[in-house]
Amino acid sequence: MKRREISFFLRNIPGEFGKIADLLKDRNINIESISIQDASAYVQTLFNARGKSLKRIASNGSYVSMQKDSYEFALVRLLVDKTDAAIDVMKECNYIFEITPVVAMYLPNKPGILADLTSELGRNSININYIYGSTSDKGKNCLFVISPEDIELAEAIFGNS
Repeated sequence: MKRREISFFLRNIPGEFGKIADLLKDRNINIESISIQDASAYVQTLFNARGKSLKRIASNGSYVSMQKDSYEFALVRLLVDKTDAAIDVMKECNYIFEITPVVAMYLPNKPGILADLTSELGRNSININYIYGSTSDKGKNCLFVISPEDIELAEAIFGNS
């Protein structure tokens, strides 16, 4: 099903994410799925993608400088149970964030499920921008968050999984 993901950059220092986690906890907002990555990897991916399309928006030196500076930050992606309340928290605390539509699916924790899902996207010519998920004990469901290039088509294919 289509959901709204909150993404933002956070200073890459001890305790910084804990501040946001505490704010969400204080509002009884549950984090259902999370991805945190060094922002320099994000900048490198951007640089590589721009290189493949030959549509770089900055010089090579600018990307190198951005990547060096980005080690100080992490890219955080969150799926929460109360998105509107989490957005209010982010605004109140002056965080700069973005809301992105994603497809969130509960899948059985067994071999091949993710392969089947991603293969189906490929058969329908839907590229995956990124994917992350949770794990569980065998026999239970895991929550996977997918950012497809064509979210409407992906949602139509998978329905309310």
